[in-house]
Amino acid sequence: MQYRFCPQCGAPLEVLPLSGRERHACVEQGCGFVHWNNPLPVLAAVVEYEDKLLLARNAAWPEKMFALVTGFLERDETPELGVARELKEETNLDTEAVSLIGVYEFMRKNELIIAYHVKASGTIALSEELAEYKLVAPEDMRIWSAGTGFAVADWLHARGYPVRFFDRQTGEDIPDPRRPNDFSLVNGSLQYRL
Repeated sequence: MQYRFCPQCGAPLEVLPLSGRERHACVEQGCGFVHWNNPLPVLAAVVEYEDKLLLARNAAWPEKMFALVTGFLERDETPELGVARELKEETNLDTEAVSLIGVYEFMRKNELIIAYHVKASGTIALSEELAEYKLVAPEDMRIWSAGTGFAVADWLHARGYPVRFFDRQTGEDIPDPRRPNDFSLVNGSLQYRL
């Protein structure tokens, strides 16, 4: 979200260099608002249900587009309880166990994904947010190459299952797009120097 006016005092915001980046800030005397525009924490669940992985289609998405159950972390909630809450709200499933898979960037939406493996039980009943679901055997998974897809890939790899990515537009298999841990790129991306 970009602000043009200060949400505290209503004055126009100016772009200023703050903490090594350009930020929208209020210069009115005594206000001091800065729009940091930090990523939002999103929870994602690689749901294992009856020895299969549960994928869901959001009601706003096109047919055949499925992904993990996700949702925003709420105030005063641990990520583990948040992912269990989201799963219950969206599918009616009960969480038996939760373990962290990893943390993943999703820059396109300015989100930071905290992904968990969730063992679930119960009877599936979808919320109005979801149009349908499918259960996929882990060895049959084909993975989308963004955001939560990387969590699925890491989960499959850790358990010895094949990791197969596909292009959502063409449906064709593609090479593994996960980035190497080459941190030498950090120096070139910093917007300021000490």
